Amino acid sequence: MVIAKLMDTIWATRKSEKLNGLKLMLAEVTGGSREGERMIVCDVIGAGIGDRVIIATGSAARRMLEDDSIPVDAAVIGIIDESCESV
Repeated sequence: MVIAKLMDTIWATRKSEKLNGLKLMLAEVTGGSREGERMIVCDVIGAGIGDRVIIATGSAARRMLEDDSIPVDAAVIGIIDESCESV
């Protein structure tokens, strides 16, 4: 899992049919060795641009969507309200 900030919404008119109805967003990792890395994430919990979020990747992301056949590698699993500076 990583912490990231949601930067923008991603629009794709041509994509896998399994992605239809899913909200795709651009996220930038904040902190750690991956800081600054950008990734496309699937959001099913209603996060918005500017939110700090927790992102799961790989099979954990697909489990969030409850369908291992969906071609998603990263998903928002939480919206951060507050965090400790030492984390």
